[in-house]
Amino acid sequence: MNFHGFQIFPSILIGCLYLLGAYWLATGPARRRFGWTDEVRPGLARASAWVAGVLVIFFSLNGPLHEWADGYLFTAHMVQHLLLMLIMPPLLIWGLPPELIRKALRFRPVFKAGRLLTHPVVAFVAYNLVFIFWHFPQWYNLALMDHTIHIVQHLSFMVVAVMMWWPIMAPVKELVRIPTGPFLMAWIFLYGIPGTVVSALITLSNDVLYTWYAAAPRITALSPLDDQRLGGLIMWIPGMLVFWVAITAVFFRWTSYEYRSWKVDPEALPTGEIGP
Repeated sequence: MNFHGFQIFPSILIGCLYLLGAYWLATGPARRRFGWTDEVRPGLARASAWVAGVLVIFFSLNGPLHEWADGYLFTAHMVQHLLLMLIMPPLLIWGLPPELIRKALRFRPVFKAGRLLTHPVVAFVAYNLVFIFWHFPQWYNLALMDHTIHIVQHLSFMVVAVMMWWPIMAPVKELVRIPTGPFLMAWIFLYGIPGTVVSALITLSNDVLYTWYAAAPRITALSPLDDQRLGGLIMWIPGMLVFWVAITAVFFRWTSYEYRSWKVDPEALPTGEIGP
């Protein structure tokens, strides 16, 4: 479908509508039908985060960005992947009410699958293997030449990205969590290292690694090699910056927990003593 130059793929539209519809049903009619508590209601902030995550999917895989990424610019493809792997997953995870997740985990197969897929080690290995695999030139170029393989590439990116972000955000205690503190900050930092290495290799290469873009029509002043280097820098610097933002958020959350544990009720102190 094409609306005034904005191309929309029916499969993406249907998938996004499904995500919005399922969320509305689970937090509205289904909640009332099964007598679930008000804690399943998402609230404005969580509902907005879910909608924003779905919109990131929609605008990443439709319209100009998708067209430029598929046919013209490696740079646009890197922006698309950053949105799908580093921006969309945290929004969707934050948008889920914890009580709704717990309702789903009551089904034993869901619980067992959730424990496996969101285990920090499993998520770490899956995320980095998929990321590295799809950036080998032969597989990257193949995905651009075959639309079905390209769909598989994007789906695998999104799945492992949700797996990766889940133990970091730790929405419920029932699944394996990384304790908030220095270990979690170090774990997030480690996540960014393979991507940094891949980005550096792409950026510093003197050859065009992705021949699809070497043969693509030029719609900017960038040469294929300059386009590749800029795309590598986008994956390198903004990509790592997202992880640093996450590390900073964990640091402030950890210190706030520590501060609350240090607080002492002044009235409980002996006369003349001052609490920390």
